[in-house]
Amino acid sequence: MTIATRAPHGPGPDIRPRSAVSTGVGLAGMAGLGLWLAAAIRWGMDGPYAAMSAVIACGVPMILWSLLIDRVHRNPTTGIDWSAPPRPWRESLDVSIVKLVGLWATWGVIAAFYFVGRWYWQGQYLFAMAVLQGLVPWLVALSVPYVLWLDRKLVEPRDGAWHFGLMLLGRGALADRARIVEHARSWAVKGFFTAFMISIVPGNWMDVVQRSLPSLSNPAALASWLIAVMFLIDVAFATVGYLLTMRPLDSHIRSANPYAAGWTAALICYPPFILMNAGGPLDYHSGGAEWGYWFEGSPRILGAIGLVLAALTAVYAWATVAFGLRFSNLTHRGILTHGPYALTKHPAYLAKNVFWWISSLPMLTTTNSWSDAVRNTAILAAVSGVYYWRARTEERHLSADPDYVAYAAWARDHAPVPRFFGWLGRGLGLAR
Repeated sequence: MTIATRAPHGPGPDIRPRSAVSTGVGLAGMAGLGLWLAAAIRWGMDGPYAAMSAVIACGVPMILWSLLIDRVHRNPTTGIDWSAPPRPWRESLDVSIVKLVGLWATWGVIAAFYFVGRWYWQGQYLFAMAVLQGLVPWLVALSVPYVLWLDRKLVEPRDGAWHFGLMLLGRGALADRARIVEHARSWAVKGFFTAFMISIVPGNWMDVVQRSLPSLSNPAALASWLIAVMFLIDVAFATVGYLLTMRPLDSHIRSANPYAAGWTAALICYPPFILMNAGGPLDYHSGGAEWGYWFEGSPRILGAIGLVLAALTAVYAWATVAFGLRFSNLTHRGILTHGPYALTKHPAYLAKNVFWWISSLPMLTTTNSWSDAVRNTAILAAVSGVYYWRARTEERHLSADPDYVAYAAWARDHAPVPRFFGWLGRGLGLAR
């Protein structure tokens, strides 16, 4: 469907704009992941490669659904013209060779970054490095037929990798520097976050598979297990998103966030730059305790809070599932308007921040120190501010797409959460 743009303060469309991803893609991934998880629990498959197999079990059904049901490879946004005869080999071969030079050099830069980054060779990152080292020969070998085939079908095969290759081959006068910068941004996102996601897959998987399902008589333990399951779902789908960045799946990166503020707001939420870890400047747990500590003697309150926290984590996971094959920080890979994005523009950020406030109760401390309580509350408020900052920088990036402008206009007028905050602002005299 065609999505019209609007004036910044004019009325938005009455019909929710079409989502770039169908609901069925996420459901297919959930089915595959659920079956593998059930088998793993049944037979005790809790190892790191069983965890990576869960990513495959999640991704393959989504690929099949996307190609066979949604037929995403036919979308014009892929940049592929299936109706035209393939470009002759002699016309595309030179382009493909230059592109492969740029692509392999890009991978070499990422590998050098991994080599220099000391954090990549300790702790959970060791598994990620082992996986990526094992993939390198396969990626190099498969990239050749893939690029040769795709360049014969692309409307414009001269992408950022091609321009980078030109520069490396001493033909920089013909290269577009803006395309090279965009190429670098996109691969910086993919390189940084792919390693991180693979590193957390095994621990998250074992946290679920190694546990016995708690009974209903232990609400805190049951809530903890359900939350772990939701995080497993989130991690599996997010890892698939970073691994499957491909034009034939219409899951390629259309643009990476060009704003330094956007990168800063995102990177301080992830290692090694994270500020929220224990002892970090945004650690809000000094002298504090989690929700189970404060309500240990009140099973009904424990059960109610546990249910709320599990529901919030489910919303967080749902927000990732809705992306299907396209989850990624700091990038535009198509505008989502379905699922939780029909309720609010930033369901994951909203859910995780409400979760932190309820689970940590920063105004309560085991030290009986009012200063710790004030500091923890202020610091958690700052953490929430960071996520508000992230949301605003993402909106600034995505607003270059008329589809997002139309979706934001619809959300302001029709999505429950923006409407509530709009009503609240008007009631407080903060908005008209």
